[in-house]
Amino acid sequence: MTRPRVLVAGTGFGRAYLAAFERADFDFEPAGILASGSARSRACAAHYGVPLWNTVEEVPDDIDLACVVIGGVMNGGPGPRISQELMRRGVHVLQEHPLHPDELAQCLRAANESGVVFRLNTHYPHVEPVRRFIDAARDLVARQQPLFLDVTCAFQVLYTVFDILGRALGSIRPHGVDGVLAETPEAPYRSLTGRFAGVPMSFRLQNELVPSDPDNYSHLFHRITLGTDGGHLTLANTHGPVQWSMRPHMPGDMRDLVRFGDSAAPHLEVPSVEHLGPAEGASYQEVLRDLWPQATARAIAATWEEARSHADSRGHVQYHMTLAKLAMSVSEACGPVRLRHPKAPPELLAASDLLEAP
Repeated sequence: MTRPRVLVAGTGFGRAYLAAFERADFDFEPAGILASGSARSRACAAHYGVPLWNTVEEVPDDIDLACVVIGGVMNGGPGPRISQELMRRGVHVLQEHPLHPDELAQCLRAANESGVVFRLNTHYPHVEPVRRFIDAARDLVARQQPLFLDVTCAFQVLYTVFDILGRALGSIRPHGVDGVLAETPEAPYRSLTGRFAGVPMSFRLQNELVPSDPDNYSHLFHRITLGTDGGHLTLANTHGPVQWSMRPHMPGDMRDLVRFGDSAAPHLEVPSVEHLGPAEGASYQEVLRDLWPQATARAIAATWEEARSHADSRGHVQYHMTLAKLAMSVSEACGPVRLRHPKAPPELLAASDLLEAP
């Protein structure tokens, strides 16, 4: 059976897509790289043994799926234009986020006119600890009504956090921003209140950026807590761990006891915090080597399955247009991004630096 031939456009974050082809469980063939021709792009093409093309016109006609990992107007890149040109040549497209709503509409039009599938990838919902959180959240909301959301994220991943929430809750409406707390000078976070899928939400955005190194200096990517009557589920960090904390509840028989610890209530035996999956988050070596390539492999495979089934792109694009507008409203409410210019890289610490070994 012939493996689907996949083009990767862009070798910035595109390297996470290229790494998927090194996985033994990934049954796709790398067809080539579309990039500007930098030394990095040439090195990537040599490493994977594929041709390097500089323009869409150079791309041959035997490409089944293209991963366009080049930004759009919000990042100053030509990604959406490249996606549209490829779709008009009959190529299914998986476009890496973020896109402006107008760009999403243009890509949908090109997909419909060409009879191909267009998908936007926000990456993180495919990362294993986030997937675990989403699956557990779906089970939780099927059992109990969501009561609150507590969300923290970096500016760079603002759009993606709403896709995680949409998948976790199975809905996105009603949503919106209710109010913004007063800004504290020099504080990295702006705080606001709102709703997502009708659930009251507290939201903190690290609304700052280092122009000389825009991919770094986030305090964290995502931290999400979903609360219900029985407890709360937390994605402590993007790459884990996922935690369940049963709600603290003192049993009725405790009122007449001499010692608190003599209560016979069964729920007192349950750990106050339990881990769903590994108790520690992945190392960043594991993230870059394993989790991210696994995530891009999942996104590519899912897009190809939808292409094979001739799935419609309209519902998918309308969903992402809604999320894009919500992310833009949050960004607008938080005000201009504060630009920082640190004089030196941060001093990175491990837990072993804080606590003496026993």
